[in-house]
Amino acid sequence: QDAGRGTFEGTFRSNPRANFGTTLRSTMSVADNVADSLEKSLDLSSFEEMDPSLAEGHHIFYEREVPFELRSAEGTDAPQEVGALEAIKVKILIHGDDSNPTSVRCELSSESNLFFYYYHELDEAGFRHLQEGQKLMVDFSEYAAVLLRMLNHCIKEPHSHLAVFVMHRDGSARLDFIQNMEYKFVELLSCNFQACSEDLVRQQITYRYNVVKSRLALMQARLADVNALVKIKNPSLLLQLQRAPPRITQQKRFT
Repeated sequence: QDAGRGTFEGTFRSNPRANFGTTLRSTMSVADNVADSLEKSLDLSSFEEMDPSLAEGHHIFYEREVPFELRSAEGTDAPQEVGALEAIKVKILIHGDDSNPTSVRCELSSESNLFFYYYHELDEAGFRHLQEGQKLMVDFSEYAAVLLRMLNHCIKEPHSHLAVFVMHRDGSARLDFIQNMEYKFVELLSCNFQACSEDLVRQQITYRYNVVKSRLALMQARLADVNALVKIKNPSLLLQLQRAPPRITQQKRFT
């Protein structure tokens, strides 16, 4: 190990300008790999079981961030013509089997506004009413899959598939899935939502805070273990990792 380290240091000193960029890139790559490994090694399944969304026996069928256009409506007045585009976390939950659900629930939340929390829930009887009113050609067993496809279209084809969320002062809201056909806009599906109670919002905020806090504690503990191991195996690499500037990467919100 000492011989290898001496060879590396001798080569670096002999041509520092030529080797600095390569060494720095290699060091940052190692740091990125360590961060990815830390994230993947964390077991958060025990925390996910405490999700208030699962308290009534539901299980998660779909969970992604989707670009929504948020609009506000005052009373009976028409909503804003143009709203604000925001990444909304959508969670579809199913009670019962995926192929034969007893109810389908959709929850909306936002990382930029912790008090933004809406839900939409239908059982088979409620779906029949929706089916007749909007002339849907699918059965209740396919409803969750239809929502999934609509949401994924909004992620993959945001210029032709829109998710417009209209909020009212009384806590009611409506999610419209709209397709841009170039010569006209076609409403594909409309779902009624309701703002969650303050108690449920408080539970969700507490849960999300505890998950982030626990993830941070686990990562710090795991990082300390990795640092100790690297310090024993390759002290010079640990020094380079500690001296390397932090690498900030822009998160992809809709992938």
